[in-house]
Amino acid sequence: MEPGGQFDMQALLAQAQQMQEAVMAAQQEIAASEVEGEAGGGLVRAKIRATGEVLSLAIDPKIVDPEDVETLQDLVIGAVNDAMANAQNLAAERLGPLAGGMGGMGGGALPGF
Repeated sequence: MEPGGQFDMQALLAQAQQMQEAVMAAQQEIAASEVEGEAGGGLVRAKIRATGEVLSLAIDPKIVDPEDVETLQDLVIGAVNDAMANAQNLAAERLGPLAGGMGGMGGGALPGF
C-alpha cells in the first residue's frame, strides 16, 4: 500500500502479469505431458496427452476373448478414463498453487484443465 492507504496499482498489475505468465507456462507444460491409465490390473493400458489425445493403447493378449468382447470394451474405457483422471490430477497439482495465489482474480477453475 502507498501512504494514505491507497493500493499501488502498478505493483498489483505487475503481480497479476507475473501470475498470468506462470499459469500460461504451467498450462503449456501440462499440455505437453503424457499420462497413463490402466484397467484390469494392468492388462489394458492407455497413454494420453494431458490434453486428452490418446497416444497408445496396449491390450494384453490374455484378456482377449472373442466370446466376451464386452469385457474388453469395458476395460478399454476404464483405462482411458483412468488416464483422463490422471491428467486432471496432474493439472490440479501443477496449477493448484498458482490458482490459489490469484485470490479473487478468477483463478479457481481454469477452463480446459
